[in-house]
Amino acid sequence: MAADEVGASVRARIPYEPITRRRALRLPDNARVAVWTIVNVENWNPAGPMPRAVLPPPMHQPLLPDVPNWAWHEYGMRVGFWRFLDTLSSRGLKATFAVNGSACSVYREACIAARDAGWEFMGHGFVQKPMHKVDDQRAAIAQTIEAIADLAGKPPRGWESPGLTETDETIDLLAEAGIEYVADWVLDEQPVPVTTRAGEIVSIPYTVEINDVVISAVQQQPSDEILQRGRDQFDRLFLDGAKAPRVMAISIHPYLTGVPHRIKYLEALYDYIQEHEGVVMWTGGEILDWYRTQIRA
Repeated sequence: MAADEVGASVRARIPYEPITRRRALRLPDNARVAVWTIVNVENWNPAGPMPRAVLPPPMHQPLLPDVPNWAWHEYGMRVGFWRFLDTLSSRGLKATFAVNGSACSVYREACIAARDAGWEFMGHGFVQKPMHKVDDQRAAIAQTIEAIADLAGKPPRGWESPGLTETDETIDLLAEAGIEYVADWVLDEQPVPVTTRAGEIVSIPYTVEINDVVISAVQQQPSDEILQRGRDQFDRLFLDGAKAPRVMAISIHPYLTGVPHRIKYLEALYDYIQEHEGVVMWTGGEILDWYRTQIRA
């Protein structure tokens, strides 16, 4: 498919509609903001190139295995994840658990802990690889759904592609596999429907702004940036939410925000948000269910 045809196809799936022209939505008790947390757990193959790196290779010559960058990620699953579990559990919060299907076996103890904490499982690819590099997307989606269902007791309702990557066919395959919502389309502050060949799927507002990959790994901001930026983001959404409710996403990874010098700023962000009335702390599935009741009303 030519580039202009792909562009037209993407736009046709989700027609432009300003937030000022939509039917009114209402959160319970006239709340202004729905906040959801996405904890991303990924399986990085130590035999291959790392999805991202903190330490450039000596003399700019890539080496495999890339032990330091793989170990940087692995630290998050050995230590950082458990800080997330404590941070959320102690505040009565449940995350949406974006997990590679293969991580359900590689990091089984962490996945069981997420399940037992009542977190909602969301598909995140079978391994941490862009969807454009997956040889058989349909099979990878099915493998991911099966792995999650086997561990969590039910299939995932939502999907976040690795790196938010999609080909022109990905969302059709997700809908055909029974996925109800996606987090790849970071284009709004309210849920919006996306057209697929298997019917509509809902885009739940995700974020590349309050996302520690962007903040810490890409932009390399100071340790407290997730608090500073997150507080500013929340304040404006809370203000705008007086007219029309908004959704705020907080996307975190164990090897980034789960480290000792950042975790207290995530905790402070949750404490700040929870000081406010007019906020619901939900999972992606709860946001989807609320949205569906609104559009059917």
